[in-house]
Amino acid sequence: MSLLQPQLPDRLKSMSDEDVHALIAASKAKLGDRCVILGHHYQRDEVIRHADHTGDSLKLARIARELERTPYIVFCGVHFMAETADILTSPAQEVSLPDLQAGCDMADMAETWDVEAAWDEAMAALATKERDAGKENRIVPVTYINSKASLKAFVGNHGGTICTSGNARAVIEWALARGEHLFFFPDQHLGRNICKAMGFDPETDMILWDPKKPLGGHTTEKIRAARIWLWQGHCPVHALFTLHQIKKIRAESPETRIIVHPECAMEVVDAADLSGSTEQIIRAIESSPEGSRWAVGTEKHLVERLAASHPDKVITSLNPYTCLCGTMNRISARHLAWVLDDLVQGRPMRNRITVDEKTAAASRVALDRMFTLN
Repeated sequence: MSLLQPQLPDRLKSMSDEDVHALIAASKAKLGDRCVILGHHYQRDEVIRHADHTGDSLKLARIARELERTPYIVFCGVHFMAETADILTSPAQEVSLPDLQAGCDMADMAETWDVEAAWDEAMAALATKERDAGKENRIVPVTYINSKASLKAFVGNHGGTICTSGNARAVIEWALARGEHLFFFPDQHLGRNICKAMGFDPETDMILWDPKKPLGGHTTEKIRAARIWLWQGHCPVHALFTLHQIKKIRAESPETRIIVHPECAMEVVDAADLSGSTEQIIRAIESSPEGSRWAVGTEKHLVERLAASHPDKVITSLNPYTCLCGTMNRISARHLAWVLDDLVQGRPMRNRITVDEKTAAASRVALDRMFTLN
C-alpha cells in the first residue's frame, strides 16, 4: 500500500518535542470522548504515550468494534488496521491513519486479483468425477488480519474468515472442520507454524502456493493431496530472526528463555521455548519471576518497551541488531498532533481511511465469523 502522505507543516516541524506533546495533550483534552487513539504495540514510545488503548491486532479490532459512540478514531498502526477499524465502525464514525504511507509489506504480497486467479486454478484442480457427482471437496479460505480489505471481502464471500496471531489455531481448527482444504493467506509462516502445532506434517500435508507459477508451482495431484495451501507471503521484520541467533544465545546464556512471534520461520519457532502473539509475549514476560532473562523475537519497539517496564528482568532482542518495522515507525508524535489539531480547529479529519460499503459488508461477514470463535 503506497498512498501520498502530505508533508508536515513547517510549524510542526520546527516545534520542540515538548511543545508537540503539549499540543497533543491539549487537543485530547478539548476533544474529550469524541476522539479515541488506538496504538499498536509496534509504535514508537512517543506515540504510545498518548494512546487511549494499546494492543495487538485482535485486541484493537475488538476495541474499535465497541466504540459505537466515538465519532473520531485515530489508529496509530498500519493501513490494514485502519481499514479494519473503518469496516467495524458505523458510516458516521471516521478513522484516521496519521501517516498514509504506513503500509504493510506482507499485506501487499497478496493482491486480491492474484488470490482470485489462484482460487480458480485450485477449484479446477479439484474438479473430479466424484465431485461432479455430488461429493463436496471444499476449500475454506482464511486470511490473516494483516491483509487488505479486498482480501477480507474475498474470504467473506467464499465462506471463510479471518485470524490474528492470537486466535489462529481456533480459526484454523474451525476451517479444517468445515472443508477438506485450507487456503491460508498471506503469511506462510504463521499458517505453517500453527498447522504443525496441530499435528500436520509440513512436508506431506502442506504446500506453498507461488502466485507467479501455474497451479502455484504444483501438480494437480499434489494440490489434491495437501490439506493446507499456504500463500507465499511473509513478514520481512520477523524474517530477520534466525536459528543461528538462537543457537548463539543457547551457547552464551543457557538460562535465557527465548520467545518469538509465530510470523518467524518454522525452524526459529521450533527452536524457541515459546511462541505467541504480541499480547501473549507480553503476558509471558510479565508473569515470569524476578531475575528472568528473555530473548524476544519480535519488533524493536515492543522489545525495548518491555525491557524498560520490567527492570527486574533482562529482556533483549533475539536479533542483536534489533528489528524495526519501518512502516510502523513512520508515524510520529508530530503526525498525531497534526491529525488532532485539525479536529480541534474544526477541519475535516486528516488522512481519513474509508472502505467502500460493498467491500466492507463482505469483510464484516468474515470478521463476524472470527469474533464468534473467540
